[in-house]
Amino acid sequence: MQPANTIIEVISRLDDIIIDSIKVKSRNGYFACLYRKMTIAVQKGINDGLFKDGQRMEKLDVIFANRYIDAYHCQSQRKPLSSSWNAAFSAAFQPYTVIQHLLLGMNAHINLDLGVAAAETSKAGDIQLLKQDFNLINDIIASLINIVQKDLEEICLPMKMLKYVDNKSKESVINFSITAARDAAWANAVGLSKVLPGMYIPYINALDSKIALVANGIKNPNFSQSFTLRTVRTFEPKDVGDIIKFLKD
Repeated sequence: MQPANTIIEVISRLDDIIIDSIKVKSRNGYFACLYRKMTIAVQKGINDGLFKDGQRMEKLDVIFANRYIDAYHCQSQRKPLSSSWNAAFSAAFQPYTVIQHLLLGMNAHINLDLGVAAAETSKAGDIQLLKQDFNLINDIIASLINIVQKDLEEICLPMKMLKYVDNKSKESVINFSITAARDAAWANAVGLSKVLPGMYIPYINALDSKIALVANGIKNPNFSQSFTLRTVRTFEPKDVGDIIKFLKD
């Protein structure tokens, strides 16, 4: 599949992934639904003049999305892909909770892909000029988390229990991961902007290896989280296609 060139094309590619996922009942469709919502929100932000440089933000968004789209098609065609995305896509064959599948996608896409996309958008320029808009796009990502939390509570009432896994944060299972990912993405972007050309790919590969380890923690959380997630899994709908349709709306 050809890379997307505009946000409209990105949304079309995501629609195709979602349709395919519903057809074969693949849990990979969960993250595609979340990402579609995020992309539409970024598109609205650009149209509304939210960003300092809307044209640059569309460029970033398209580069960002193409990394996910390329990874999705690599795994479907059994071609090599990043360790982070391999961890997320291979999990689709296992009955983890919906939130775990979403977090695995967020881990690969925000921790790794967002930083790379930011660095590539700012090539030959000062990456610090991007920081204000980068923070705004992350605000959009964060704003969707509460929406997703409410969606998941609708399809599975015990999801409310996730808010109390860690007394330090009412939504620790989600917000801790997102906050850490946002911080890591900017740090990775700045780091990539400073490496020598010959070290660019090795630097990304090293980041990928570290980020893939985070996926193991999402799959195998601590005892209290595991207990809660087992309860959630028991009450989640069993039809993967139905869940994808619900998350898409």
